[in-house]
Amino acid sequence: MSGEGVLSARFRDIDQHTDGSCWRWTWISHWASDSRANSSFGSAGDWVVTLALGLSDVIKTHNMVFPLLGMVLGGIVGEWIRIEDRLVQVGEVLKRKFASNSTDNRFVTGFVTASLLFCIGPLTILGAIEDASGKTPQLYIIKGSLDGFMTVIFAALYGVGAIFSAVSVFVVQGTLTLFGTRLDLLLDERMRTELFAAGGLAVMAIGLNLLEIKKIRLGSLLPGLIITPLLVWIFATPGGLWS
Repeated sequence: MSGEGVLSARFRDIDQHTDGSCWRWTWISHWASDSRANSSFGSAGDWVVTLALGLSDVIKTHNMVFPLLGMVLGGIVGEWIRIEDRLVQVGEVLKRKFASNSTDNRFVTGFVTASLLFCIGPLTILGAIEDASGKTPQLYIIKGSLDGFMTVIFAALYGVGAIFSAVSVFVVQGTLTLFGTRLDLLLDERMRTELFAAGGLAVMAIGLNLLEIKKIRLGSLLPGLIITPLLVWIFATPGGLWS
């Protein structure tokens, strides 16, 4: 059935079984429970939004060499220390505890994909710096709203595994907030720009994975978020090793 046909069927069913006051929530429930029927247009929306989010950060770079080289070197380091495999192992542990009856790999895929998407964006780092400064964490509030919206979509596609990405977000954002003041001192404006561009490349890789054209081991790219600002410090910061 086409996407339009599925929507029409849902609305007819809702009209017959609700009084109109809660039809929106009933439709969301129906849509989430029938994720396979909606995957054709739901997943399309996912990868379009994800690619757009990543591209919006990538185009702000002052020199594409820094984020590109940083992510390449980060991928090598990530494969060496097997970050992706360790993330998958965490997902498998959660799956055994909370979704042991699941027979496919959607739980783990949802957990890993959502965890990476929610943890590598610029709002994660900027929000940590803002929160550590004692200000009202407005960026975290905005990020939480965006993450909540994307979690609904990922949960419809991958199931409950996407919801458990909250564990990853808690660990990453909590740690970054504890060291937020130091991050603010370590990163100058140029470092942040190239760091966010590298994060944008990683987010675009998530979008490509959603397209299912080729599997990219996203977890292995995470060291690139550390290597990229280091490259900027070495080659493009006054007082750096080669500047």
